[in-house]
Amino acid sequence: MNPESLSTLRTDARHIFDAALLAVDPEKAIHRYVRRTDHMLSVDQQSYDLKAFRHIYVVGAGKAGGLMAAALESILGDRLTGGVVNVKYGHTVPVHRIELIEAGHPIPDDAGVQGVARIVRLLESLDEEDLVFCVLSGGGSALMPLPVAGITLEEKQAVTGLMLDCGATINQMNTVRKHISQMKGGHLARLASPATVISLILSDVIGDPLDVIASGPTVPDPSTFADCRAIMTRYQFENTIPASVIRHLQEGEEGRNPETPKPGDPVFNCVQNVLIATSRQALEAARTEAEHRGYHPLILSSSIDGETREIARVYAAIAREIRTSGHPVPPPACIISGGETTVTIRGKGKGGRNQEFVLAAAPGISGLDQTVVFSAGTDGTDGPTDAAGAIADGLTIARAQQAGLDAESYLNENDAYHFFEALNDLIITGPTNTNVMDLRLLLVAV
Repeated sequence: MNPESLSTLRTDARHIFDAALLAVDPEKAIHRYVRRTDHMLSVDQQSYDLKAFRHIYVVGAGKAGGLMAAALESILGDRLTGGVVNVKYGHTVPVHRIELIEAGHPIPDDAGVQGVARIVRLLESLDEEDLVFCVLSGGGSALMPLPVAGITLEEKQAVTGLMLDCGATINQMNTVRKHISQMKGGHLARLASPATVISLILSDVIGDPLDVIASGPTVPDPSTFADCRAIMTRYQFENTIPASVIRHLQEGEEGRNPETPKPGDPVFNCVQNVLIATSRQALEAARTEAEHRGYHPLILSSSIDGETREIARVYAAIAREIRTSGHPVPPPACIISGGETTVTIRGKGKGGRNQEFVLAAAPGISGLDQTVVFSAGTDGTDGPTDAAGAIADGLTIARAQQAGLDAESYLNENDAYHFFEALNDLIITGPTNTNVMDLRLLLVAV
């Protein structure tokens, strides 16, 4: 096995990932969809006469919120009145008319609540002569916390933490969060009515369902209190979730608490929702870059979910198949996929789903010549760590053994971070200010 060739594969993987990030840069995405000529504004082929509005504001939340806000400032110029956007700690960018409030993610905190309270006050002051842009991206659910009356922030934090630990899907988490929130599940549109709302959305959810991304604050909500109760039952949360949350959901199912706004509600009559960037766009850019670098690229899927370790084992099996038979594509091969897997926490280690994916795949590619597996979050953060993900090759397990590291023990403890930190194989990007789920790569050279 040629270490120099492996180094080239590793470098190629990072370049392919970087090309994917560039394709979903939120600032560039907004400029593609929002254009201004004097007093006329075009948003995804829908026109607005800015003379019809007294004030224009920007509100929202998400990891990409900073760059999205900056892009709108550059387009709207002096017509922009102001705004408030919640972003994750460390994800601010220079802006002038919009205030960026740093807040907690994935566990919401009081800074997020205070930011949302300011957004609510702004929205409640609007009338039909106002225009409000809402910028939404991955992380928007945690960054837009305002629990319903009777539920505290600490109780909502407990719900989020329990659902993260049990391996609940983002759809399931957001279904519950929408029904214990004053902002999510269409409530932002309700608060802003009768103002005109233009919602610019960067998707971090499989299939790009607008009602799930950031918990759909400007979108009709098809989910119900009954759905929430079913999720509670499935994960046996009745005795672990705070009693106030269980009570609120039960009262909602019984019709004693109002449902979220549904399709057909007039609060959505003046709302335009525009999807500006998706995982599919990132994967297509990755495929183009891989082809440019001489690989035979194959996009496996943009919507892979399920238990991280199981998906990793499938990837390792594909690597062996490429090496032995040349299927599904011959070497030099680049298998690309996106989506968001889940990790069921069993140990007390440190890591995230991308690092765990690579650690689970590493034994399966051990000894394979010229083979690299790479996985990273497009937001630059994998779980509660400073790493976006990790990378491994056919020599990783041998290197680990020489360093006294047992991969299986680290996997059992969900401690992929310290395993790859010791090998200098963490992927560190810093905040990318975008988020379209995860990107996984498998490179197999000739």
